[in-house]
Amino acid sequence: MSGLSSAASPANANAGCVGPAAEAAGKADGCKGCPNQTACASGAGKAVDPAVGFVGDRLSLVKHKILVLSGKGGVGKSTTACQLAFTLAAEGNAVGLLDVDICGPSVPRMLGLNGREVQQSGSGWTPISVDLDSDADGAELLVMSVGFMLPNADDAIIWRGPRKNGLIKQFLTDVDWGTLDYLIVDTPPGTSDEHLSIIQYLRGAGIDGAVVVTTPQEVAMQDVRKEINFCRKTNVEVLGLVENMSGYQSPMAQLKFLDPASGADVTAATLEMIQAKCPELMNVVVNAEVFPAYGDGPQGMASNFGVELLGKLPLDNQLMAACEEGKAFVTAYPDSVACEPLKGIVANLKARVEANAIRAAQEGAAAE
Repeated sequence: MSGLSSAASPANANAGCVGPAAEAAGKADGCKGCPNQTACASGAGKAVDPAVGFVGDRLSLVKHKILVLSGKGGVGKSTTACQLAFTLAAEGNAVGLLDVDICGPSVPRMLGLNGREVQQSGSGWTPISVDLDSDADGAELLVMSVGFMLPNADDAIIWRGPRKNGLIKQFLTDVDWGTLDYLIVDTPPGTSDEHLSIIQYLRGAGIDGAVVVTTPQEVAMQDVRKEINFCRKTNVEVLGLVENMSGYQSPMAQLKFLDPASGADVTAATLEMIQAKCPELMNVVVNAEVFPAYGDGPQGMASNFGVELLGKLPLDNQLMAACEEGKAFVTAYPDSVACEPLKGIVANLKARVEANAIRAAQEGAAAE
């Protein structure tokens, strides 16, 4: 085929395109630099894996499927995924959380499930159920992670792509999720095998879209822009962007004060002085910029890509404590400064998902 494009190739394909249905699609030498490379590598145009249809059947009772993505590690993607799941469940939804970060599974710790093991039944693997501090009708949170399958929580998972992809396939075909309002999928950073596999296998079940997480500095946003472009090339809608670590916020009374010369803790004396001289300051929330925003920050990036900024989540030591303790932040620390921003992000996400569902139903009815 040298010098010729396959008849089935996209119009803008490189010369020598092997065609999107080829086994080497997206991986051949001639694919380098092609604008379609990511989409072809994801499996679009190839013979459909029978597992795709089986996943569609298995997840037929799951109403909404949402990916949590970020091109950059360390931006709080797992924190966002876990607290989205916790908050949705606390509001009375049946929620599943699937952790496909095979090499760095944080979800068991963040949901207080360390040491738990997956059980099997006649209908497949049974996901782990989280004990929720919620009286809302219908509240449920089910979790699956490779972290439940490790003999030792500190064991390293040293797998090549095919084995990781095989486990993701099992998570979607063998886990008995039952009836859910939401399935949240926590992914590793990047745009690699795990992402392509989860998108490929969920095609038959329908993906509502992705929540993309970033922090304000350019070193993170430069990779997040790649993630947004990845979503577009693989036809996954970006439901919105979350700006995490958007400054540090804390009530004055929770701050610790140190003597600049000696480093000695002078918190008690400082708070006593403030209380005596300016008591109104005790109710002030202090904000500090931890990661200086690049340009117009995530808001500007969202505008440039035409996606919604779902909200800004500040650094909050109580949010970090909730993740370490495996608790739902909005119920464990309802008065925390980050609680309302998190609730706002969840509300905006739900509104976007529900609006899309209504539009899709209307379009389907008009087409009949």
